[in-house]
Amino acid sequence: MSEATSRQPRNALEGDPHQAHIRWSQLADQIEEARRAYYERDDPTLSDAEYDRLFSELESLEREHPELAGPSSPTATVGGAPKGSFAPVAHQRPMLSLDDVFSLEELHAWVRRVQEDTGRERVPMTAEVKVDGLAISLLYVDGRLERAATRGDGRVGEDVTANARTISAIPERLTGRGHPRRIEVRGEVFFPTARFQEFNAARVASGERAFVNARNAAAGSLRQKDPSITASRPLSMVAHGVGLVEAGDGPAPFAEPATQHQWYRLLGEWGLPVSPYTTLVETSSEMDRRIEELGDRRSALVHEIDGVVFKVDDLALQASLGATSRAPRWAAAFKFPPQEVNTRLLDIRVQVGRTGRVTPYGVMEKVLVSGSHVQRATLHNAQEVARKGVRIGDLVVLRKAGDVIPEIVAPVESARDGSERPFAMPATCPSCGAELAPEKDGDVDLRCPNTAHCPAQLTERVSHIGSRGALDIEGLGDEAALALTQPEADRDAVAAALVEGHGVTLEDGTRLRLEGAEELPHAQQLAAAEALLPAPQPPVLTSEGALFDLRSEDLRDVMVWRPVTVDGETTDDWAQVRYFWTKAWRRSTRRSGPAWIHVDPEPAKNLLLMLEERERAKSQPLWRVLVALSIRHVGPTAARALAAHLPSMEAIRAADADSLAQVDGVGGVIAQSVHEWFRVDWHREIVAQWAAAGVRMEDEAAEEVSDVLTGLTIVVSGAMPGYDREGAKAAIVARGGKAAGSVSKRTTLVVAGPGAGSKAAKAEALGVPVIDETRFQDLLDGGLPALGIEAPS
Repeated sequence: MSEATSRQPRNALEGDPHQAHIRWSQLADQIEEARRAYYERDDPTLSDAEYDRLFSELESLEREHPELAGPSSPTATVGGAPKGSFAPVAHQRPMLSLDDVFSLEELHAWVRRVQEDTGRERVPMTAEVKVDGLAISLLYVDGRLERAATRGDGRVGEDVTANARTISAIPERLTGRGHPRRIEVRGEVFFPTARFQEFNAARVASGERAFVNARNAAAGSLRQKDPSITASRPLSMVAHGVGLVEAGDGPAPFAEPATQHQWYRLLGEWGLPVSPYTTLVETSSEMDRRIEELGDRRSALVHEIDGVVFKVDDLALQASLGATSRAPRWAAAFKFPPQEVNTRLLDIRVQVGRTGRVTPYGVMEKVLVSGSHVQRATLHNAQEVARKGVRIGDLVVLRKAGDVIPEIVAPVESARDGSERPFAMPATCPSCGAELAPEKDGDVDLRCPNTAHCPAQLTERVSHIGSRGALDIEGLGDEAALALTQPEADRDAVAAALVEGHGVTLEDGTRLRLEGAEELPHAQQLAAAEALLPAPQPPVLTSEGALFDLRSEDLRDVMVWRPVTVDGETTDDWAQVRYFWTKAWRRSTRRSGPAWIHVDPEPAKNLLLMLEERERAKSQPLWRVLVALSIRHVGPTAARALAAHLPSMEAIRAADADSLAQVDGVGGVIAQSVHEWFRVDWHREIVAQWAAAGVRMEDEAAEEVSDVLTGLTIVVSGAMPGYDREGAKAAIVARGGKAAGSVSKRTTLVVAGPGAGSKAAKAEALGVPVIDETRFQDLLDGGLPALGIEAPS
């Protein structure tokens, strides 16, 4: 089943019982089918986020039209029916679901209802991780495991006793004393996340279908007809409650706990695995903090979680609050923003990095995951694409954990219609057309050998030239470098927007829309959209050597693609705009005549700033020019050392590797890299072009400075009068000191100026001397003695 669903506006149904009933039937059918796929086939066709959205819409519809609600509604039932492969087990007490909340406001509203219903201002609660696994019921009789069952529809589950016995975390016999005669322990069987990737890789290698996620790997593993297969998989389990409890008579009488957390302590004493992440909270602010803590740690836990469950701790209060037909009123589950969603993979393309490495990535229909909209996701390399088994046109599972780059996890194979096609790694570079090849035998990655003129590699180098550590050219950042070298970089995102039904406006006002996209096979939609766009424009800069020769007029017609925003909010539409010059077309205010009229564009402020800064950069010291050349291993420290010892580009170029290696602070690896760089023709051509354009290639004779900071490690933080950040470091290095970036026990001194941040506080905590910026020049002139500070022994 496709994730795409009807999205009829809610207000269109208000007051129209007939339309409301039609929509209710659509939602109920989709939810029930999704449940069957999830619970019975272990092959989900909807992401959790989409399922939650549909379920929430159904609840809203039933609140507006109560006549639609009933005992057969998905809002009144739980889970899915047993598969039929296992014997049915009737639960003596229903295994209910949980009511979900999706915001702190909803959670706080639930807490207020609990306080009102119990008449208590403070209601202690357990805060527990919501394990994303398969619910299980374990019945122990006289301390021995008698039966294990899945939740099923909440009233009837499946007998999986033989398989459960193979899970080492589930004890065959309870330890300790004081067990009740019969007790039903409820918990979650899960597949450890650390083992999931390697397990899936082995399945694909043996020709089996990959599991979509760890939850389905757990469900599929526990529901094996052959228990030996279950035993071969690294399943585990965590207990999160009890159902039936019959005390009975025995030598050590059973004393039932009074609270939820006491139950967990008792279950742990009996040898059952309980969560180490459970805590007690009493206030809404404590709940908020716990949600934030667990959210930050989410990707580091031993199992998948999709939220935090809060339960009233007092069992007597639980009983007084009761339950609905599907969920207890004394518990609620706060759901995290989804880390996994489903979306359509429109194409698989490749991108080229600064070193020439070629990496496949997916272009997808835009989707919200972990709080941000995603349209591209990495696929690492061709072998990874094959391992995951994804095809162009697939409905795929997309995952994003925290700040991690979005990744395509697996295809939803049951959603295929036969139009999908496999990905083939290109033989040539998509950026420049050069033939791709491994850098050396045995390499998995392919690389573009056209280092000199490949636009993708050039973009990174041009951006580096403008960076603060190199020539520090304001206005020449990542976006400007992209406009100069790859103006069509967002072309695939623009085409994807057309596929999704959004509009694209060209610079002359022409409005583009893709008609009939839904009638095309998914694997062909992106190509159809791209055919509507103007021909790709060539870049104006094909070598960094020409950077200082560019004139304002050369950049007049550079166009880029930009998302359209209204009042600061993105609209998902795109527009073609000039990057360096003002608009050449504007909307007419006349009622008669053309809607758009041509006007003379002018250089934009960002272009004028960049050109002014570029002129200033020509006089930067030699070490900055060396850094700007992107010589491997040559950063500011090595560049300063080289320029101090050999104060001209010609001298550095003429020196052999052995001579360069003798420079203090350079060494053999850097020396060899510098020597080899100058042996490349196009490298020397860059230097020649820059020199002809007036870039400084030789430092003036510097006045001698003392070595008063020899052997000292100095940290400079914040603004220093008369120095920028790199200049302050250079002044320290020139006097024999080490300019460190962080404070440690080995730091000799910290100089703290305005905006110093936490480094001064850390220094004081470590007992490291701290001076302010007004004494920095005293330090440079006379070292520690000028400050009255004793040199370290």
